[in-house]
Amino acid sequence: MLYAGIILHGICYDFFFVTGYMYTEKKAGEKIKNAAQGLFTFATYGVGMFIGTKYSGYVVDQNKITDAVTGAVQHNWTTIWLIPAAIAGAVLIAFILFFNEKKEAVVAN
Repeated sequence: MLYAGIILHGICYDFFFVTGYMYTEKKAGEKIKNAAQGLFTFATYGVGMFIGTKYSGYVVDQNKITDAVTGAVQHNWTTIWLIPAAIAGAVLIAFILFFNEKKEAVVAN
């Protein structure tokens, strides 16, 4: 599971962050590409991670299970992991439905 997590992290990083930087550079143009990439970085590493950290703490806290006899605290890890998976699935569906990249015409010589 550890190796699978490391591999999955690498794939996610490549396909989200690196592709996002490349797309931002392509769309922004030469004059504002640095500012656009800075905004992309702020949105993902700043605002996105802040919201993700706050929300994940809330999700974990809501899925605590306290043993009535011993008082030991456990967590419902299945639900904890299904919630971000469902969010990622919803984002994927929204991306498929609403992202409309205009294709550039290729002119043959």
